[in-house]
Amino acid sequence: MSLFSLLSVSASGMAAQRERATLLVENMANAETTRTPEGGPYQRKDVVFESRPVTSPFASVFESLTTPGLTGVGVRETIVDTREPEKRYLPGHPDADPQGYVAFPRANPAEDMVNLMGAVRNYGANVAAIASVKDMIQRSLDLLR
Repeated sequence: MSLFSLLSVSASGMAAQRERATLLVENMANAETTRTPEGGPYQRKDVVFESRPVTSPFASVFESLTTPGLTGVGVRETIVDTREPEKRYLPGHPDADPQGYVAFPRANPAEDMVNLMGAVRNYGANVAAIASVKDMIQRSLDLLR
């Protein structure tokens, strides 16, 4: 396995966590959004990860033949929460129905914040892995001097 291939694995993890963090921030920002351009309250979104083969821009033909099955992570799909919205009795609200209830998204900002902290830690772990590989490459170059 090439050190450069390891960089690609960590880069794929960073990209996946960045996309997850983006959706989590969007969920927190819209936790109280009762009206969207599509109509109705905001619907919470999340990502589903999958294992993907890693293509290294640094890999040679020889490396790709000797390290088959090297996988990273990617986003397979973005899922939208299709549960019924939460109803709150707010008769003076502009989006209230005739009975006085307003439909709010089923978003939990506290849960999304915990998930965001996990995404940030996973992103940081990939950064640390890249830094370690970079250090190994630098030490290898120093040995060859």
